Amino acid sequence: MSKTVGIILIILGIVLLIWTGFTYTQKEKVIDAGPIQVSADKEKSVNWPPYVGGIVLLAGVIVFVGSRKK
Repeated sequence: MSKTVGIILIILGIVLLIWTGFTYTQKEKVIDAGPIQVSADKEKSVNWPPYVGGIVLLAGVIVFVGSRKK
């Protein structure tokens, strides 16, 4: 079981190192005056630092190697 968790963490760490964030579009109301409504699309972004991927990758290697010794 922990071997599988280690492999998943290794894959997730590699993905986090390669793909450092994403953006999405959200509709926000600009004017809401009775029957008149004006909305605008706002682009938001979610980013994480690359060292997070390295930490997850290292944790996956430690779990994987630790599971092989048993």
